Amino acid sequence: MISPEIFIQNKAAEAIAALYGTKPEPESLQVSVTRKEFEGDYTLVVFPLLKISRTSPENTGAAIGEYLKANVPEIAGFNCVKGFLNLLFSNVFWNESLSSITGDPSFGQLASTGRRVMVEFSSPNTNKPLHLGHIRNNLLGDSVSRLLKAAGNDVVKSTIVNDRGVHICKSMLAWQKFFDGKTPQSEGIKGDHLVGDCYVAFDKWYKGEVKELMEKGMPEEEAKKEAPSIKAAHKMLVDWEKGDAAVRDLWKKMNGWVYEGFDQTYAALGITFDVVDHESDTYILGKELVQKGLDGGVFEREADGSVWCDLTADGLDRKLVLRGDGTSVYITQDLGTAERRFANYKLDSHVYVVGNEQDYHFQVLKLILKKLGFDWADQIYHLSYGMVELPEGKMKSREGTVVDADDLIETMYQEARKTSEESGKLADLPEEEKDKLYRMIGLGALKYFIVKVDPKKTMLFNPKESIDFNGNTGPFIQYTHARICSILRKADEQGLYYGEVKMDLAPSAKEIRLVKLLGLFPSKVDEAAKALSPAVIANYAYELAKDFNQYYHDTQILKEPDADLLAYRLTLIKTIARTLASAMALLGISLPERM
Repeated sequence: MISPEIFIQNKAAEAIAALYGTKPEPESLQVSVTRKEFEGDYTLVVFPLLKISRTSPENTGAAIGEYLKANVPEIAGFNCVKGFLNLLFSNVFWNESLSSITGDPSFGQLASTGRRVMVEFSSPNTNKPLHLGHIRNNLLGDSVSRLLKAAGNDVVKSTIVNDRGVHICKSMLAWQKFFDGKTPQSEGIKGDHLVGDCYVAFDKWYKGEVKELMEKGMPEEEAKKEAPSIKAAHKMLVDWEKGDAAVRDLWKKMNGWVYEGFDQTYAALGITFDVVDHESDTYILGKELVQKGLDGGVFEREADGSVWCDLTADGLDRKLVLRGDGTSVYITQDLGTAERRFANYKLDSHVYVVGNEQDYHFQVLKLILKKLGFDWADQIYHLSYGMVELPEGKMKSREGTVVDADDLIETMYQEARKTSEESGKLADLPEEEKDKLYRMIGLGALKYFIVKVDPKKTMLFNPKESIDFNGNTGPFIQYTHARICSILRKADEQGLYYGEVKMDLAPSAKEIRLVKLLGLFPSKVDEAAKALSPAVIANYAYELAKDFNQYYHDTQILKEPDADLLAYRLTLIKTIARTLASAMALLGISLPERM
């Protein structure tokens, strides 16, 4: 389907060529939706065309408008306000538009760009379960991947599991000291939750030691470095990198517990990956790049053996890329992973979905890669998103004050069940079907509430608000889809025919508004993909659902006596349901047919 803007640009170019004998430059044909205070559907800006017409804006607009009205059946009228030509489309145009949308099974899928894009998201640490902050990361990464694919890109979804480092050693040490012999099976909990408990236990142990050292007169900063537990964690990391068998065995066992837990959470969220990397593999690649940087004068080695990159001339700081004991830091593995991915997957660009507390990290990553001679560093994009906060405030993993993803998913299920039972909407359904719907509604509410907020903004999450069947929520859009499906089922039961749009029908203003909204879907996909913002699609779906409900309230559908108009309305609402389902699928949200 050709967009109204492109249609007007093409026809206006024909008009200008016929009137003035000159073909206008494409950039001079500026078209937008007509502002609400003026009569019209779309507006052509006349000012850029005056150098061709060599007459006033009013005369130029009137001449183009008269030509279009006389020669283009889709244009029903026009008015010219100063340098703005407001065009009104005929019923034929809107009926052709609906027919085109209805007949396009891939409506909303844009043409192939020939570009391959990798989206990295989730990237959890194996020292704790996924929590609410990870949920925002996962939902953004998954929906951005879907958007980029719908926008015509070949998309590779990836994650890197941060399965090594001091933070992992902290959980391992705490397990040895406080949990030795305990397993997920013996404790009756998921493995990632058990390891998370170890991490919290280490933090309490470490803080106790720091406090004790400070009470003996040691300065706080020194106490934090000299606490026996933190020194033991660093030694364990060195032992791990040297391949110590006992350390490696414990590491494999505890990580195995975590992976089983992660898999269950990902399955509940509907998250999958095409590529799973592990830091325990990629950190070695980074070390090779560090040596390359040393050889090329990009990095410098200090007396203690540590390796640094001096970025002060670029307005940044000096960046540690290798510790004095030879162990790597986060930037080390990120350098190596980026090089391998661009080479192995022939990437055109790479999107990292990581919270805004890592803004500086990605500035440094891109700059160092550029200094190492990788031109593709300019094609690295950091989708920097704001944190998720609760009504009670911020979450802290070390202190055990996070909201676990598993607990939140269960809470959403229970909220959906409670709200649905109170409304009585699902009372007649079998228990098995109701349970499936509760999960679909709960998950839809969670996903929509998260992704409807612009990624850059910090957001406040309130489970009860997200389940509301009215307002800008996932359940409201799900219920709208179910309502349309119910109407269409009744139409089928009555043997009503629909599916073809007759061109001589006169749609109402509300119907034209709905067709306009439907026609915007491809441009919204393009806009959302370019901005890496699922919020664009979420709010588009809400607007379409809201306008349908107003239309349904004001318009009789199944009781419409005119057979052609009835068929038109059934075709219109079926297309709305399909577009809602397509839009919400880009957010990873399923829409039920009954609710």
